[in-house]
Amino acid sequence: MRKVVYWVHTSVDGFIAGPNGEFDWPAMGPELSAYSDAMNERVDTFLYGRIVWELMAGYWPTADQISDHPHDLSFAKVWREMPKVVFSRTLTAPGWGARVAADVETEVRALKAQPGKDLLLTGGAGLAATLAGLDLIDEYQVVVHPVVLGGGKRVFPLAERFDLTLARTRAFDERAVLLSYHR
Repeated sequence: MRKVVYWVHTSVDGFIAGPNGEFDWPAMGPELSAYSDAMNERVDTFLYGRIVWELMAGYWPTADQISDHPHDLSFAKVWREMPKVVFSRTLTAPGWGARVAADVETEVRALKAQPGKDLLLTGGAGLAATLAGLDLIDEYQVVVHPVVLGGGKRVFPLAERFDLTLARTRAFDERAVLLSYHR
C-alpha cells in the first residue's frame, strides 16, 4: 500500500508561516535540496490543500525562468510534470496537471490503495490536520529551520493528541534539521 508522507518546513517555535503569512525563511541549501530531490523520486503524486496549492501554482510553473537558485531550477520541472490532487470545495479548474477532489477521506484512501509510488503532502496545516485526524498520514518529515517567528500558523493545529515514533534525524547544511516520524 502506498504511504502518505507529510513534508513540512517549520520554525523552531512550531510555525509553518509567520504572523502575516510569511514563508520567506526556509533555506534550501545544497544538502536539503538533494534530500528534497530524493523525496520527489519516491513519490508519484503531490497532495495539496487549496491555500498551499495557490502558493505553489503562483510560483513553480515559471520558477526556473525567474530564479537561478539550484533548488528552484531542479524542482520547477518536477513540479510541472508531477500529477497533483488539490483538496478544495471551492476550486474548480486548478490547471498545471492538477485535479480537484472534495472528499478527503474517500480520495486519499482510494489513492493509497492504488498501485504506485508514495504520495507527498507538502505543507498545508489544515489538510494535514484532517489527514492526521483520519490516521491517513504514514510518515511525518518535519524540517526545522533556525528561525523563531513568534506567531503565525501552527504546524500541527490538531485537537486530539496522537503519538509518533522517531524514525531518524538528520542535519542539513549546518542549518536545518529533519525530524522523521512514523505512526
